[in-house]
Amino acid sequence: MTKMAPELPIEVDSETGVWTTDALPMLYVPRHFFINNHVAVEEALGAEKYAEILYHAGYKSAWHWCEKEAELHGLEGVAVFEHYMMRLSQRGWGHFITEQIDLDAGTARVRLENSAFVYQLGKVGRKVEYMFTGWFAGAMDQILAARGSSLRTVAEQSQSAAEDGCEVGIFQVKPLTGAAR
Repeated sequence: MTKMAPELPIEVDSETGVWTTDALPMLYVPRHFFINNHVAVEEALGAEKYAEILYHAGYKSAWHWCEKEAELHGLEGVAVFEHYMMRLSQRGWGHFITEQIDLDAGTARVRLENSAFVYQLGKVGRKVEYMFTGWFAGAMDQILAARGSSLRTVAEQSQSAAEDGCEVGIFQVKPLTGAAR
């Protein structure tokens, strides 16, 4: 394995110890610490309920992040989504690859390689990256709103590298239907 320095800007306030990347405060924690906490909450609430909570929180956070990053870097449209995938990848969650994106249709397909969850938990026979799902819809919807579109989306994970026979995670973003809106 070749090592490299982080490819994202990191500033640390010498007085407070607060880490900042692209003008947003960040936390730097060991992967096992985060995932052990994640698993403990999942065990207490159940995976389905926890996934629902994380979907909404992640959606809101992705919207906020994309809005701030678009403004800071002068990005719009697909460039915002690609920047988000790049930053998620650079922060150690895994390697996020946009396989397809169509803003007019409100669709995207994201492949996840080298998932932090799979590295920590291994092949457990189920989808373990549900925390990311709301991120993709939140990012897409912020971009759509910035373009003046009223279209809104939903994201789903269709496979995980933690499942038998799967080597990567796949997430799909699609428009909300009338009943789901």
